[in-house]
Amino acid sequence: MSISIITIAITVIISIIAMNNREVFEKYKFNIGAIKYNKEYIRMISAGFLHADFFHLLFNMYTLYIFSPIILSTFGTFSFLAIYLGSIIAGNLFCMYLYKDQSWYSAIGASGGVSGVLFASIALYPYLGLMIFPIPVHIPGFIFGLLYFGYSMYMMLNPRQGDNIGHAAHIGGAVMGLVFVLIMATSAVIAHLLELIVMALPLFYMGYKIRNKK
Repeated sequence: MSISIITIAITVIISIIAMNNREVFEKYKFNIGAIKYNKEYIRMISAGFLHADFFHLLFNMYTLYIFSPIILSTFGTFSFLAIYLGSIIAGNLFCMYLYKDQSWYSAIGASGGVSGVLFASIALYPYLGLMIFPIPVHIPGFIFGLLYFGYSMYMMLNPRQGDNIGHAAHIGGAVMGLVFVLIMATSAVIAHLLELIVMALPLFYMGYKIRNKK
């Protein structure tokens, strides 16, 4: 059985348990205060196995199911786990950095890990066809990434827009996936360096804004 299927099955089981047990949900969700003051570091990874509802769970697991074969066929099982779990942690670390003074800040979901797998796939194949609902046409992966980063950055830097989505975790996880491919498959990145630079333009702007804000 594929490690991606096992990962999906574990996530579904834990998510359903937490949806029906508020105590479990609260104990293992990502929370700045609990991590910073109580040293509950398990939340950095356990939050990736919790979801708010079945749609949230289904969307993340379906995306993981679609793109995990690319990573598994290119790098293998260990690297898949490194990207997925590492991206969950990276997304939450980015949240810790941005919201360290907001002890109430909480988040859940595998979106950081899924973003890592997705953007690792795009780094390998920038012209991979992807769709943005409800537009019924495929667009190149690096253009999808440009739009994804642009929207996520805008929403992250303008929290008053309030869509209740953890955009920082998405960005942190996606960057982890890109960095992994940059290190492990440098030649693939160099072959499509221009496309990947175009895709990353919002990240450069985001870094500038965060640096000036700090």
